[in-house]
Amino acid sequence: MNELGTENRPLRPTQGQLALAQAIAREETRQGDAITTVPASVYTDPAYWEREKAAIFDRMPQVIAPGALLPEPGMAVPHDGTGRPLLLTRDAQGIVHVFLNVCRHRGTRLVEGQDVQCAKRLVCPYHAWTYAVDGRLLALPRPDTFPGLEKDTMGLVELPSREMGGAIWLCPVSEDDSDPDWSATEEVAADWAAFGMADHVLFRRKTHDVAGNWKLIMDAFLESYHVTRLHAKTIGPFFKDGMTAGDMIGPHARSAVGRLEDMDGLDLTDMAALRRVVTYAYQLVPGALLIPSPDYLNLLVMMPQSHDRTLVEDFMLIPEEPQTDKARDHWERSWKLLDSRVFASEDFRAAELGQQGLASGAVGHLTLGTLETGIRRYHETVEEALRSGA
Repeated sequence: MNELGTENRPLRPTQGQLALAQAIAREETRQGDAITTVPASVYTDPAYWEREKAAIFDRMPQVIAPGALLPEPGMAVPHDGTGRPLLLTRDAQGIVHVFLNVCRHRGTRLVEGQDVQCAKRLVCPYHAWTYAVDGRLLALPRPDTFPGLEKDTMGLVELPSREMGGAIWLCPVSEDDSDPDWSATEEVAADWAAFGMADHVLFRRKTHDVAGNWKLIMDAFLESYHVTRLHAKTIGPFFKDGMTAGDMIGPHARSAVGRLEDMDGLDLTDMAALRRVVTYAYQLVPGALLIPSPDYLNLLVMMPQSHDRTLVEDFMLIPEEPQTDKARDHWERSWKLLDSRVFASEDFRAAELGQQGLASGAVGHLTLGTLETGIRRYHETVEEALRSGA
């Protein structure tokens, strides 16, 4: 699906986003009423991770990058974080594709490196087989030595993908060759479109190597109990315990944390005004997060490498390219605040400390209070996905 060239229009929240804001305004928060638990083994057991990989990360539709990573037609970028060599491209018509980054001749990696490239043609470094960015095999040296070869059957291997709501979504496999079920992702994408994500540009991206289980990273974004403590010197003062509402979009969690004292008289249908007092968050299965700030977005894509190691790619998306040094400095400060201080030094570090503690065997389960019910709910979703994929 091609999202290039979307028109600017007033942004309004979706009905789901509006319902969460209204729940906060009515003080109908998501606080639970009992202690719950999560087994420590779901973070420390390599066999449990292998089940997650097979049933969730290797099967379910998932976000792999923002569409803004490929802002123009005729662009390509290698992607190796999922464990398979992938190649994301945007063709001449603006349509995004996800291919295996492998030449069909003798299996050579086609495009090297990790940076975005402007390339109308993709040339294998071994024998110079040449492909278009839409995957077609265009040419090969000495075609006379391949009698009977049909070029139209030798294009790059393409995986199911769609561009929706400003994000590139991948479905790694479709066992019966039918179209994947994109219904839940379509609803999430509608929410992301309400933030104007499809019209944003990429300001910065960085990959973090976190020595922790992917769910320990996710857990920090599923509860507000830690915010005024862990983030006391960064973003903590902007939040208040417990003013959280949330719901589910299929397997995906959607939450909102609001400052009730600032919501009186606010037009909740004005997305710009709403984002100044309500912080939404999207916690997807498989692991991806969207964190909208008042004037920019952070998309975090988790790529587990093992039960105790996760790559997290952070993309910062802003409404337009900086036009002045003052504007650029503003975005640089915002990037450093969240990526370096809040995410890396606080959230990711807490996940690493949690992994170290749980690996000791000192506790058999995590004890969750009534402000942490989102964690238990997310783990139930993971467990259901494991049963469905068994």
